[in-house]
Amino acid sequence: MLKIDVVRSVAALRAVVRPQKREGKRIGLVPTMGALHQGHLELVKTARRMSDFVVATIFVNPLQFNASADLAAYPRDEATDLNLLAATGADLVFVPSVGEMYPKGFATQVRVTGLTDHLDGPARPGHFEGVATVVTKLFTQAEPDLACFGEKDFQQLQVIRRMTRDLDLPIEIVGVPTVREPDGLAMSSRNRNLSEAERKIAARLPEILGRAIAQLAAGAPAAPILDAARAALLAAGFDRVDYVELCDRDTLHPLAAARPGSRLFAAAHLGRTRLIDNWPVLP
Repeated sequence: MLKIDVVRSVAALRAVVRPQKREGKRIGLVPTMGALHQGHLELVKTARRMSDFVVATIFVNPLQFNASADLAAYPRDEATDLNLLAATGADLVFVPSVGEMYPKGFATQVRVTGLTDHLDGPARPGHFEGVATVVTKLFTQAEPDLACFGEKDFQQLQVIRRMTRDLDLPIEIVGVPTVREPDGLAMSSRNRNLSEAERKIAARLPEILGRAIAQLAAGAPAAPILDAARAALLAAGFDRVDYVELCDRDTLHPLAAARPGSRLFAAAHLGRTRLIDNWPVLP
């Protein structure tokens, strides 16, 4: 196993990071929930290019899960994750416990409105409060100059950008393009929960969205195209479709037709796995 420095308390994290900052080094942060794949490693590589000292975090955040079973089933493999982070160029890994992040009596939440009114907001009540809260804590704990997040979770990325601006946090938020499998499926830690048969069905998600994008980009009204995409996902074998929506990139509000800055979003269930994806429609 490759060697990498690991800390498990906020005090230990700051004891390493603050001397780096005093030396004038630019700190890059890559928050993760572990179960790392190439998409996560692209975040680390981006942070490595843009900063002098890279801190990665591994924390499965209970506040952003809607069901205890989903939290319990989330894949965990700390030893493999640490090896990947060391090989990719992280300098330090923060692996706190739930008690370290949320000590007894913890009673504060961070909530971003507007951007969470649609898509995963209604589909996963409380999810974005959990995301915003844990990311705010990680920002104050690690004191980074920049933080990298994947565009696969585009709504999350926009929520974090808004939160950072609204709270006047001196942190550059860097969005990193989605990394995909050869068949187009967006890489996700949850993909490892798919059976062989489910994995074949999952590849239909980017295919069906691609057809919808071509029609939307040509100027056709969105409603019938989105309805057809939802029906196609169910016909392909998905068990349930939470949404297929055309939204404005900045506000995340639904659109009746594509316009510059529009993006197509989808979330669908396959067995016990929930898959999400998004693609730009018009730049």
